[in-house]
Amino acid sequence: MKANVGSADRIIRFILGVIILALGFYFKSWWGIVGIVPIITGFLNFCPAYSLIGVSTKKKIETEKLKI
Repeated sequence: MKANVGSADRIIRFILGVIILALGFYFKSWWGIVGIVPIITGFLNFCPAYSLIGVSTKKKIETEKLKI
């Protein structure tokens, strides 16, 4: 699993996940369990849907080649 979720995307996933869970508890609905999915993908820094369509929100760090 290669990380494909960036820091801003990760924060948004946590917030939306908590909101969905809270709404599920408030309305006493099992749909609140869906909020676990964005929390898990944010925690793992990996989104299976992103990998299927080839998207990544993670910044790539350029490394400088070593000069000998």
